[in-house]
Amino acid sequence: MASMPALLARTMRRLALDGFTIALMGMVALASIAPASGAAALALGKVTTVAIGLLFFLHGAKLSREALVAGIAHWRLHLLVLCSTFVMFPLMGLAIEPLALILLTPELTMGILFLCLLPSTVQSSIAFTALARGNVAAAVCSASASNFIGIFLMPLLVGALMLQGATGASGDGSGFAQVMKIVQQLLLPFIAGQLLRPWIGAFIDRHKPLLRYVDQGSILLVVYTAFSESVTEGLWQHISAPTLGALIGLSCLMLAIALGLATWASRRLGFSKEDEITIVFCGSKKSLASGVPMAKVLFAPSALGMIILPLMLFHQIQLMVCAVLAQRWARRPGADIESRQPHPSSNEK
Repeated sequence: MASMPALLARTMRRLALDGFTIALMGMVALASIAPASGAAALALGKVTTVAIGLLFFLHGAKLSREALVAGIAHWRLHLLVLCSTFVMFPLMGLAIEPLALILLTPELTMGILFLCLLPSTVQSSIAFTALARGNVAAAVCSASASNFIGIFLMPLLVGALMLQGATGASGDGSGFAQVMKIVQQLLLPFIAGQLLRPWIGAFIDRHKPLLRYVDQGSILLVVYTAFSESVTEGLWQHISAPTLGALIGLSCLMLAIALGLATWASRRLGFSKEDEITIVFCGSKKSLASGVPMAKVLFAPSALGMIILPLMLFHQIQLMVCAVLAQRWARRPGADIESRQPHPSSNEK
């Protein structure tokens, strides 16, 4: 059995901030010190629109339909994960909304509701499941299915729950018009990538490490542009230390509820420990990589920084908490943690 100092050191390594998270913080700091404005801001806005289209085109080209078909036999597990992601989380967001409106600004409250509608992550869900010795094959299928279905379901959820009368919505018309913006800027590039996968899929698979920088670069660009506009509009003057503390507290509360309900439901329905681990990790996470581009399409630039701030905080909290849980499950009797030590990436889809 490992000594306490060794276990503590291992856990601290898991909690260490990865390079992408540090880069995200750097973009927020840069935007706070030197925000883009005027012609530069307009040019960045056009560049980010193109980058987001490219990002979702690559997501479509990278997503293997075979992975979804291969896991279809484990339908009960996948259905529970999808219900957690697209039913439980939205209902939780609606339930927390009255309290959030008391503690937070309307834009931050909208950000909390928005993150509750997002699909699950892929890379970190699979990595944590592998580390905890769960059902990795089911995790691959469930996480991929969540993202695939989320591309189609997100416009409906956002249109139904957020855009009607939304304070921070982009001023380009009705909720239906906003949904059509998602379809044009996100869904159509994604479908194009899927349709072209038979011809470009091999190239995409061979260059995944290189294309990862396209994902990360697009997100960093959107974050800098969003926070630049928000800082110009007085972002940090509207967020006090108590407000930030309340936001962190609500994020922790939502994650605790999601983890608790996923654990309870998996045990109540008689899933094995390996399947329970998969359900907990795939059903409790929200994707930063999908959320930031979608928010850029949906919301007014002046409100965008506040709206994606809850997602950025929740993203880091979920990584830290799930790292501890994965280490704990990995040490259960019969687990062999030395044979695999995948490190979850923050570049999640």
